[in-house]
Amino acid sequence: MKGLVKILVLVVMVSSVASCKKDSRPNYQFFPNMYESPSYETYGAYEIFPGEQSAMLPVEGTIARGYSLFDYGSSNEEFERAKLELVSPLDSAQVDFARGKELYDIYCGICHGNKGNGQGNLVKREKILGIPSYDDAGRDIKEGGIYHTIYYGKNAMGSYANQLNEEERWQVVAYVLRLKADLTK
Repeated sequence: MKGLVKILVLVVMVSSVASCKKDSRPNYQFFPNMYESPSYETYGAYEIFPGEQSAMLPVEGTIARGYSLFDYGSSNEEFERAKLELVSPLDSAQVDFARGKELYDIYCGICHGNKGNGQGNLVKREKILGIPSYDDAGRDIKEGGIYHTIYYGKNAMGSYANQLNEEERWQVVAYVLRLKADLTK
């Protein structure tokens, strides 16, 4: 009999606990501020931000980390100006031809060929035509022009500014100039 009473008390306790839980209404929150914080629209305008500040606009006069100014536009005139004025900031100790070759093979060799002769795999398979060799007599290849072309692209070649950072672009430029020197020997 005592066992039956214990079982009955246990059933009553479990049913009373289960009956208090209702899925139709939320339970009591002891610290509601932890759950219901004031929300702000990410790019909204609020009185807590002075002036016309916005999260979308960078502060005037700043440059994003890892970037530097490039004062040349994408036009042909700017290409010619870059070809005349732009020089590599890397000195001979900073140039790493092994790294330049690795980057060149990844990004450039597929079209320009691993030797710079314009006979990459896509040209051999006739997917892209008209890729000139670096030793063509009519081409005046300068380091500023190469960098500008990597930065903005030229003709059918697209820009590699998003794939290569500034230092990597200059490594590729140094390697292209080496390929050109090797082809003209």
